[in-house]
Amino acid sequence: MTDATSQKVAPRPTGARAVILSLKQPKVLLTLALGFGSGLPFLLTGNTLGLWLREYNVTLAMIGFLSWVGLAYSFKFLWAPVIDKVDAPIFAKLGRRRSWMALAQILTGMALVAMAIVGPGNLIVLGATALVVAFASATQDIVVDAWRIETAEDSDDLGLLTSAFQLGYRFAILAANSLILFVAAGIGWNGAYGLFGALMGLALLATFLAREPLSQVAIAAAPTARGIKGLLDAIVGPFIVFLKTHKTMALLMLAAISFYRLPDFVMGPMVGPFYVDLGITKEAIGSARLSFGLVGTLIGIAAAGLCALRLGFGRTLLLGAILGPGSNLAYTALAFYGPQGGGLFFVTLFIENFSEGFAGAALVAYMSSLTSIGYTATQYALLSSFYALLGKLLKGFSGQVVETLQIGHAPLNAYAIFFAGTAAVGIPAFVLCLILNHIARKKLMQTAS
Repeated sequence: MTDATSQKVAPRPTGARAVILSLKQPKVLLTLALGFGSGLPFLLTGNTLGLWLREYNVTLAMIGFLSWVGLAYSFKFLWAPVIDKVDAPIFAKLGRRRSWMALAQILTGMALVAMAIVGPGNLIVLGATALVVAFASATQDIVVDAWRIETAEDSDDLGLLTSAFQLGYRFAILAANSLILFVAAGIGWNGAYGLFGALMGLALLATFLAREPLSQVAIAAAPTARGIKGLLDAIVGPFIVFLKTHKTMALLMLAAISFYRLPDFVMGPMVGPFYVDLGITKEAIGSARLSFGLVGTLIGIAAAGLCALRLGFGRTLLLGAILGPGSNLAYTALAFYGPQGGGLFFVTLFIENFSEGFAGAALVAYMSSLTSIGYTATQYALLSSFYALLGKLLKGFSGQVVETLQIGHAPLNAYAIFFAGTAAVGIPAFVLCLILNHIARKKLMQTAS
C-alpha cells in the first residue's frame, strides 16, 4: 500500500480498454476466461443464493448463517502450501498449476449441478453442496492467482494480466448476479444453477489451452525437497519470507487488507433478501445490473488503473477506502425512499458496482505485488484470506442483526439502519491506509534526501 513500494515492484496499472486491445495475445484471452471461472461460483454460494432462499421464504437469520460456507475462501491459505509443492492427483501431465486448476473447475461445476438438483427443500444437503462449491472454487482461486502471477513476464505484463483477470471476474459476477435472474425467471432457479454449473466448462477449456508457467516447469525438473525440512518450508517458508521482506510494515499491511472490503462483506448476504422485501422483480434487478451495474464496473476498473498510474497505489487504495462504504450508504437511501425515488435504484446499482470495481482492481494489483516467486500461491492465498476472513466471519450474523432491528423498526427502516452501520465499519481501513501512506511518504522523503 506504499507509493515507494509500488514504484519498485508493483505492476503498471492497466484498465479494461488495454485488456480488450490485447485480446489477440492468447495468454490475455485465457486469463480473461480463467477470471470468469473464478468469479462465477462466488455469488452462487453467496448473495444470489440468498435471493433464491428468500423467495423460498427462508428466514434472514438462516440466510446469514448459510453465508458462512464462503469461509472456505478465507481459510484457503491452510491448504495453499500443498498446492504450491504437490501435484494434483489427476491430470498430472498438465503440470502442477494447470492440473490443480482442472481438478478444481470440474469439482466446482459438478457441485453447482448438485445444488440445482437438491434445491432449498433440504437446507442441510444444499448447504453441504454449497460448501463443496466454495472449497473447490477457493482451490481454483489459489492456483489461478499463482498461474497469473508466474505467467507474467514483467511488472507491466502482470498489470495487464491482473486487469484481464479482474475483467473476466467482474463479467462472471454480473452473470451470476444478473443474467441468472433472467434464466431463473424462465426455467426456474434449479435449472439456472445447473446451466451455470455447466458454464464452468469455459474455464476448464482455458486451462487445457493455457501453458504451464516456466517457473513451474523448472521446479518440476528439479529435485523435490522431501522429509520434515521440505514440509516446513512448504508451510512456514512463505510466511517467514513475507515477514522478512516487509518487516514491521507486514502487520499493518495485513490489517489494512483485512478491513479494506469489510463493509461489502458484512452487507452482502442481505442485499438479495432486501430486493425481495422491497418488491423488486428478478427481471428488474437483472436489467439494472446488466446496464448500470456493467457500466459502473467497467468505469470503476478503468478509473482504478488511471488513478494508480497518476497517484500511485497508496493514494488509489485510500480513495477506494472512501468509495467502498459509499455504496452501503446508497442502499440506506434506497431503503428509506424505495425503488421509485427518482431512479435511486439505478443510481445505487451504479455506485455499488463502480466502487467494487475500483477498490477490487486496486487491491488485487497491490496484493499481487507483495508476493515472492517460489511461494506465489501460498503468499497470495494468505493475503486474499486476510482480505476476506473478518468480513466473512461477521456476515453470518447479518440476518440476525436485521431481524433484531425489525423488532423495533419498520422492516425497510431496519434495513436502512443496518446498511448505514455496515458503512461505518469501513472507518478502520481508511485510518490504516492513512497511516501506511504517511509511513511510505516519510520513507520516500528520507530516501530522496
